[in-house]
Amino acid sequence: MKSVIQRIATGPTLSKNINFEEAKLAMSSVLKGEIDDVQVAVFLIALRMKIETQEEVDGVLSAIIECSKVQKIAVDNLVDIGDPYSGYNRSIPISSFLPPLLAQLGLPTVIHGLDSVSPKYGLTHRHIMQSLGYEIDLSVSEVAMRIEDENIGWGYVDQKQYCQGLHNLVPIRNKIIKRTVINTVETLIAPIRGDKTHLVLGYVHKPYPPIYAQLAKVSGLDSSLLIRGVEGGVVPSLRQQGLMISYYDGIEKNRVDINPSSLGIKQDIRAISFPKNLSIENDIKSLADETVKLGKAALSGEQGVYYDGLVYAASLVLWHTKTVESLDAAADKVREVLNSGKTLDRL
Repeated sequence: MKSVIQRIATGPTLSKNINFEEAKLAMSSVLKGEIDDVQVAVFLIALRMKIETQEEVDGVLSAIIECSKVQKIAVDNLVDIGDPYSGYNRSIPISSFLPPLLAQLGLPTVIHGLDSVSPKYGLTHRHIMQSLGYEIDLSVSEVAMRIEDENIGWGYVDQKQYCQGLHNLVPIRNKIIKRTVINTVETLIAPIRGDKTHLVLGYVHKPYPPIYAQLAKVSGLDSSLLIRGVEGGVVPSLRQQGLMISYYDGIEKNRVDINPSSLGIKQDIRAISFPKNLSIENDIKSLADETVKLGKAALSGEQGVYYDGLVYAASLVLWHTKTVESLDAAADKVREVLNSGKTLDRL
């Protein structure tokens, strides 16, 4: 680690890149608890300040996957929802209720996360699953059994269950405050995998899709769908044109401008803002409860912003996984399932 830090932390003009194996070895040592906390922080900050290369982020991800519990399950196609682990700090997450909906649509789905981490310290899927009454600390194998059960077909798995070494870094990450390479790669670990695994990721900044697509290839995933979403999540804005990019084996196959109005979605807001009287600093439980209330209502067929968000995001996933031939057909299928209320049985 000393040699790595000496090279990557030498200032804006003299810092040098490290190769894949060096990044992987350094991160492996961090995950095993062999590195002093100060050096861990310097390593993560220096990589960020230098701007990580693709080879470096590939190496970091590879080390984390080797340290993780990864289980193969008996499903043909598994969707992996990779929402930001730092959560949402401005809007209600619609993606929390995508997994049961996609399962009802014939696509078993896994979602993952943790309690709270920098830089947002926001409302996370763990908070929402806890409010829903889901057993949030199920083991990887227990979640795998849920997903294989045709009557359930979805599950949430927490980071501390599949990679304790990575989860142990949360306190250091919180002291660093700013985003690090871990924020970039932790959504691509895929602790549960099917015969084919399709990753769905959100992004904000334009350079990220090819970076994520390469990381998905390093992770051994079959495809990835990159959606320019609200707060970096997988649900696009509901009032303006967006973009989705579909990759298979790391190769871009489709780049599609998407417009909610083309799918019959007409909203004058991008997303559902937090109620004015609630904040992430003081009201996480209330925000999670509000999300569950809205999510259940949408799954029962109650139309509104949450319902439209589920229609939009689920349609993109159906199209990417080639479950349907067109986005219009996908939207019709999603509405039919939502209006039936049958997804509620999967909760």
